[in-house]
Amino acid sequence: MYVLGLNAYHADASACLLQNGQLVAAAEEERFRRIKHWAGFPSQSIQYCLAQAKISLHDVQHIALNSDSSVNRWAKVAYAIRQRPSWRLVWEKLQTRKRRESITSRLRKIDSGNDFPGQIHQVEHHLAHLASCYYCSPFMQAICVSVDGFGDFSSGAVGFGNGNKITINQRILFPHSLGVFYQAITQFLGFHSYGDEYKVMGLASYGAPQFADEMNKLVGLDTTGEYRLNLSYFRHHKHEIGYEWIDAEPQVSVLYSNQLESLLGDAREEHAQITQRHQDIAASAQCVYEKALFHLLNTVHSETPSESITLAGGCTMNSVANGKIKRSTPFQNVYVQPAAGDAGGALGAALVVSTDIEKTAKPSHMDHAYWGPSFSNAVTKNVIEQYDDKIQLASCKYELIEDETELLTRTASKIEDGKVIGWFQGRMEWGSRALGNRSILCDPRRDDMQKILNEKIKRRESFRPFAPSILREHVSDWFETDDDVPFMMKVYTIRQEKQRMVPAVTHVDGTGRLQTVYRHTNQRFFDLINCFFQSTGIPMLLNTSFNENEPIVCRPQEALECFLRTKMDVLVMQDFYIERQA
Repeated sequence: MYVLGLNAYHADASACLLQNGQLVAAAEEERFRRIKHWAGFPSQSIQYCLAQAKISLHDVQHIALNSDSSVNRWAKVAYAIRQRPSWRLVWEKLQTRKRRESITSRLRKIDSGNDFPGQIHQVEHHLAHLASCYYCSPFMQAICVSVDGFGDFSSGAVGFGNGNKITINQRILFPHSLGVFYQAITQFLGFHSYGDEYKVMGLASYGAPQFADEMNKLVGLDTTGEYRLNLSYFRHHKHEIGYEWIDAEPQVSVLYSNQLESLLGDAREEHAQITQRHQDIAASAQCVYEKALFHLLNTVHSETPSESITLAGGCTMNSVANGKIKRSTPFQNVYVQPAAGDAGGALGAALVVSTDIEKTAKPSHMDHAYWGPSFSNAVTKNVIEQYDDKIQLASCKYELIEDETELLTRTASKIEDGKVIGWFQGRMEWGSRALGNRSILCDPRRDDMQKILNEKIKRRESFRPFAPSILREHVSDWFETDDDVPFMMKVYTIRQEKQRMVPAVTHVDGTGRLQTVYRHTNQRFFDLINCFFQSTGIPMLLNTSFNENEPIVCRPQEALECFLRTKMDVLVMQDFYIERQA
């Protein structure tokens, strides 16, 4: 029995495929289209999932969409009567709904000759989020929380997972949203691209919450645990915001009102210098976000005591806040799946259909994120040969190294020498993090490595940190935690006495967004780190995504093109070793 899950006509469009309740394949459309956060119909992701399972659309029994326009219908009607929103805003909502309902005609175009004979199910946006985290978690019972911008007229939901059943107990309705709050501040600070909130999270570490009193005026908290926006500082509830979800990178117009500038001063222009004031505003926004999140979680726990919680929704990509949950709330077991944002809604919708309609058991724990395409040595060789002229022109040489020990030893030695390595292996990661299969790897001991990567490879803001990928058994020796963090979804403090040893992965506040690496989930990556450890005594590598201001590379040709146009020193693709000559 196959269930195809879709996040369609929304940012981070994606598809996944379940077989008898277990995940077979999952990918985001941006990786194939090469446009960040691509929004629209995920036709290439669907084609990949079907090809991975070696089936056609005709073999699929159910399609699950992570949106149900019938949810919260009366709340929508009451709001429209009360607030009289812009007719353009209403029109855009209706058009998006129409596109989602026309999905059958789009399916015919991607698998010609194979009509879809099954059922299409609409799954509430936040139920899909809750399912994406709870059903993939190791827990048989847990509180489930979803926090994001908006979906199906709500910005958050709280539920309880028990076995293969999830019950929603609470929804936070439009127009109140922590996602809108954080995105508005992101825009105010001059970061206008969709998904730039992580920049504010990184910038916050350089500031102090000097504007916390002002920021508290934007978000109020009530006894139910819910957050309430002071709407005088925002525009989304009355004006046409201009969300664009049609086959392109998402575009969102300004969410904050003029009153926010009266409160905080002038907004930063996009390319203006970042000052201490901007850093302090970022720190204040992060502080208020955490305050609201922990208020919600503590209230939920007081009503339904549990040691375990699962989190999803775009806001739960805030790894700094996630790393503080254990010390700021009673929850001791925290699970966040690798595609916690809207891409993961495809998986959640499919899991709802599988467990509810088909009565499958709770799926097995997702302990790795390698659900995307892979490429054999034969395919990789063919790509390299096609680029032979460009490789020679760039003074690079390549060879096939089939002895894995030699391949790993040589690569680890180059990392130890300070070289920048492009690492392309196995199946592509599901979610926004590079977790050792589509990664750029470096020596974490070099205090100049962050500058080298930011200026010569990544071409991004200097304040953004790089992550440490560490062998699981060494976590507690290096971090003030012994937590499992396989998906880079939590930030923890690096032990003070260790920080000077790994400056390239130690953020300005002494933290690192760690990834715990296990041999049973990624043998080659684990063995590479271990090889470096045996030589240096450092059981980690600097790991950042294999890209250059673009989506993470998916196919060998994208990896090779990125390698050739940047200053990377070595590219390891499967068993092929390509090195730039001095």
